[in-house]
Amino acid sequence: MKSDTVTKGKQQAPHRSLFNALGLTLEEMSRPLVGIVSSYNEIVPGHMNLDKIVNAVKQGVAMAGGTPIVFPAIAVCDGIAMGHLGMKYSLVTRDLIADSTEAMAIAHQFDALVMVPNCDKNVPGLLMAAARINVPTIFVSGGPMLAGHVKGKKTSLSSMFEAVGANAAGKITDEDLLEFENKTCPTCGSCSGMYTANSMNCLTEVLGMGLGGNGTIPAVYSARIRLAKQAGMKVMELWEKNICPRDIMTEDAILNALTVDMALGCSTNSMLHLPAIAHEIGMDFEIDFANGISEKTPNLCHLAPAGPTYMEDLNEAGGVYAVMAELNKKGLLHTDCMTVTGKTVGENIAHAVNKDPEVIRPIDNPYTPTGGLAVLKGNLAPDGSVVKRSAVVEEMLVHEGPARVFDCEEDAIDAIKGGRIVAGDVVVIRYEGPKGGPGMREMLNPTSAIAGMGLGSSVALITDGRFSGASRGASIGHVSPEAAVGGPIALVKEGDIIKIDIPNLKLELDVSEDELAKRRESWKQREPKVTTGYLARYAAMVTSGNRGAILEIPR
Repeated sequence: MKSDTVTKGKQQAPHRSLFNALGLTLEEMSRPLVGIVSSYNEIVPGHMNLDKIVNAVKQGVAMAGGTPIVFPAIAVCDGIAMGHLGMKYSLVTRDLIADSTEAMAIAHQFDALVMVPNCDKNVPGLLMAAARINVPTIFVSGGPMLAGHVKGKKTSLSSMFEAVGANAAGKITDEDLLEFENKTCPTCGSCSGMYTANSMNCLTEVLGMGLGGNGTIPAVYSARIRLAKQAGMKVMELWEKNICPRDIMTEDAILNALTVDMALGCSTNSMLHLPAIAHEIGMDFEIDFANGISEKTPNLCHLAPAGPTYMEDLNEAGGVYAVMAELNKKGLLHTDCMTVTGKTVGENIAHAVNKDPEVIRPIDNPYTPTGGLAVLKGNLAPDGSVVKRSAVVEEMLVHEGPARVFDCEEDAIDAIKGGRIVAGDVVVIRYEGPKGGPGMREMLNPTSAIAGMGLGSSVALITDGRFSGASRGASIGHVSPEAAVGGPIALVKEGDIIKIDIPNLKLELDVSEDELAKRRESWKQREPKVTTGYLARYAAMVTSGNRGAILEIPR
């Protein structure tokens, strides 16, 4: 056992004395030590129930003959961090989570791990760590929140942000806004639409790192507790068979995740996280090959914010396995990939049934024949940009209009709420990328304000930052190269015509190459917005959005 390094032999007597201080018995030290990485805290609604999940995992591990030992991982609530300085500290935690988990697991020589994440950056951060550490590992998330109910309609966090915009436009009263505030987020759990947290928890199932139901069983269901116990027991089976993350998270598994991503209509943030996870297994992930997968993968689900269904509905319809079974009817998945069940993908989904064709469209009756995400390129984004195509209204799939240019999110929000953005405009928010932000803030506030003010079908938004999974509309993010390194988005001037052609995967600035060359000569690199602390170190090491904003040592 790996843990023999700290539990066996006379040389390890000092180590055992410290285990004694923890209250562990010799019997416990003789069993596999299973680290349970708990993302529990009391500030994130998706994490407030993880103490119960962790306790259930501990029971499962102990029942199967292991010794469970808990250690923590941090988590940021993107909703609470939204729209202010705090959002700079969201994406950056992904790497803190991966690094700290790697450090804890290797320093203490755990034999196996159970990862217990839920919200946006914990899932990819812990998947990255799992690939690095490469001991038998399983994931069990905290589960999604139930949808809210306002005036007879289901709601989610995106409804709440859009209600603020509607109130600013005088479309709903202050009393209506208060009702949204009190009823939109009714339970613990990751917010109830196909936002980033739920996207990544679903894709964890697809990657083979979580049991069936990991992404969809609601947080408040007792089935979630049972799933946690099963995960605790299953990790011991993985340990006995020495099935490790790199046996499961192969290149084919990554491609499966990207395929199901397209069918589910996941958050654009998955196009940051899948490349980062792929990087950890040594896979070169070029984001524009997503278009090839999208071209042959139908979009089967329109979960909020793209449509009126929610995670609880997907769960009742058969969950992720049912979506995978539909895709497999056309041979779109690599079914021989190993998973934490000890079975292959094909075996896992063999008996999956689509119980609600309104929630999961059958493969021969999709919402669209192409996937939910698209990578756009052109002279404005030579290295690519990402849009959630499934959440764009028909009339905005092709659009051109004058650029309204802002060098930070706050200035754009002031203009939108101040009525200075009109139909036809293309809002450009720059210097918010991984380096320029730093931290690549999400732009849920401006996209929600646009939608709430009734401009969602006539105004586009383009940024080198990123979008929340709760964003909808013609919201194009991850523009690469970013403004802070002199990308073309830094050269856009007020009134320039921008052409968006999502069906043809184009994002163009209607300015001549000669004019762009002149602008490039006069462009000067700006002083960093942050020069101390973790953000400054992050900015120095982070790569561009099209590479997943992974960290590299500057050369």
